[in-house]
Amino acid sequence: MEVGEYLRVSNLHAFYGESHVLHGMDFTVRRGECISLLGRNGAGRTTTLRAILGLTGRRTGSIMLNGREVINLSPHRIAQLGVGYCPEERGIYASLSCEENLLLPPQVGSGGLSLEAIYDMFPNLKERRRSQGSRLSGGEQQMLAMARILRTGARLLLLDEISEGLAPVIVQKLGEVMRKLKEHDYTIILVEQNFRFAAPLADRMYIVEHGQAVAEIAQHEIREKQHLLQKYLGV
Repeated sequence: MEVGEYLRVSNLHAFYGESHVLHGMDFTVRRGECISLLGRNGAGRTTTLRAILGLTGRRTGSIMLNGREVINLSPHRIAQLGVGYCPEERGIYASLSCEENLLLPPQVGSGGLSLEAIYDMFPNLKERRRSQGSRLSGGEQQMLAMARILRTGARLLLLDEISEGLAPVIVQKLGEVMRKLKEHDYTIILVEQNFRFAAPLADRMYIVEHGQAVAEIAQHEIREKQHLLQKYLGV
């Protein structure tokens, strides 16, 4: 791996049963960088996140995490290496309070945020800490899903469609949180349909089509590579 590289995905193939979803994904993420995987529904973006964590069926290829090959490790071992996954469905326990949900996952690293730091970052959660998961709004549930992995000590965050279906004010708040995380050297892979949300946050964007990364666009290249965004995303 090159100096500063935190994750290198090479020729990654992934399957759900007989269904072959990823067809040789290739991309890299540097430490402290935010990249976004852009693409249409069904392109393989969520499967890429799940494959990194070992949540798909069979996988082949290479996933180098901080200099270590993890393609054959089980999901809990990969999580213990500091990978946090925030799935699109959020996975909030309805019968537990907001704070109980927050305290549920085990810590995988020493650098997890304290409750105090999390409540400082997400004041809404402090206000709702005794509310049942089922009583939280969609935006509060999304904040809770993100906050939960920050408590574990994970340093590589896999975030799947975190802005989907949320009010603009909540999306703006999530954007502010993402910027703070980058300032604190978290490494982020963001799967997004919302280009306007992802574009200002991502250092680089990979366009995913048919289970492959077909184009790479750096933040400063967005204007000159607009034709690629138009071709693949209709942006």
